[in-house]
Amino acid sequence: MPTIAFKAVDVPNAFRDRALLRRWLQGVARDHGHSINELNYVLMTDAALLAYNQRYLGHDDYTDVITFDGQTGTGVSGDILMSHERIKDNAASFGVPAQQELRRVMVHGLLHLLGHGDKTKAQKEAMRALEDKYLARL
Repeated sequence: MPTIAFKAVDVPNAFRDRALLRRWLQGVARDHGHSINELNYVLMTDAALLAYNQRYLGHDDYTDVITFDGQTGTGVSGDILMSHERIKDNAASFGVPAQQELRRVMVHGLLHLLGHGDKTKAQKEAMRALEDKYLARL
């Protein structure tokens, strides 16, 4: 049975409609021919996510999401760490509700686990199109 967990560490718990989110995320995985084994979504402070970015990726900058692939068997598994402050700031910059931006970042992390990259301009455009597609489904 798939496990999708939501946790907030030192920030307000912004995860709403968890059953809906689980169904939605499972649908995204199914569209890619995969199932979900175990996903952990963790919402945290900018400082906490920066520490992960520095320690594990060697980057010294703030980001909205870092995805760690935890694949060990069948089904998609991993940890998706997200910055509460970046999500709120991005939502304000893009003129969208914070819940919409949170969900965009959530699906972005899952898309990485499903094999999508975002290093090149073309990859970024393709990733944004997929995010938009799946947000429209929700």
